[in-house]
Amino acid sequence: MNGILLRLASPLMSFGEHAAFHYRDTLAFPTRSALIGMFAAADGRSREEALTPDPDTGTPPYADLAFTIRVDRPGTRHTDYHTTGGGRPHKQGLRTSSGTYRAQKASTLVTRRVYLADAVFTLAVQGPDPLLEKITDRLEQPAFTPYLGRRACIPDEPLVLRGPHSEPEAQLLHQVPLSLAAPPHPQQDTVPVTFVWDKPPAHQPAAEAHREIADVPADFTPTRRLHHTRHVWQTTEHLPATLYAARPPITALTAYTQQDTA
Repeated sequence: MNGILLRLASPLMSFGEHAAFHYRDTLAFPTRSALIGMFAAADGRSREEALTPDPDTGTPPYADLAFTIRVDRPGTRHTDYHTTGGGRPHKQGLRTSSGTYRAQKASTLVTRRVYLADAVFTLAVQGPDPLLEKITDRLEQPAFTPYLGRRACIPDEPLVLRGPHSEPEAQLLHQVPLSLAAPPHPQQDTVPVTFVWDKPPAHQPAAEAHREIADVPADFTPTRRLHHTRHVWQTTEHLPATLYAARPPITALTAYTQQDTA
């Protein structure tokens, strides 16, 4: 399948798997749920209609997408100690699930929200050409602002590196500039980079599944949110050190995105 290439970079991002109530976790890489949610929001779909089946095919609009994630910079975990509701008089504070007010001595609600700081991921998104072209167009002119897991996490530019391409995974391995945390040593020919695959990679068919995660969205409706599980495969690929893009990487990224138009 053809694919498009995206670059997810931001001072903070978060991709929860078991996030709920007082503790909001994050995986070490973008989830399928977060990516599909971003595409649906860019298309102007509400949470209730984000996964509405296509009227022509009868299938969910993003079910056929496959993702390959290159971890350029894993980032560092940052925990935000967050409080709300404290210091307010009774009946002006937070309510309980039953509709009553929290007791004055328990009026402060504490949550811990985990983020990835200074992370960068480059993705190949594969699927049918009409869907890829639509996603590309919507991300470049979105109905709702794209964000990386939480609304405060706005992606850096460029978000879209390249439209539908016949060899997106080969582009990740050999062509797309690398936003590493530090430059390679002058005598390094290659650099080790983590990849996360939706399926066993063709060049390593014997690779074992890395883990099972619950990030396949079945319903985005806030009161009925539901996700199914899937397996992902993780490998370490040794990429050419010449792909390194010095900070700021915009010069190398711009040169790459303009290759087809030069």
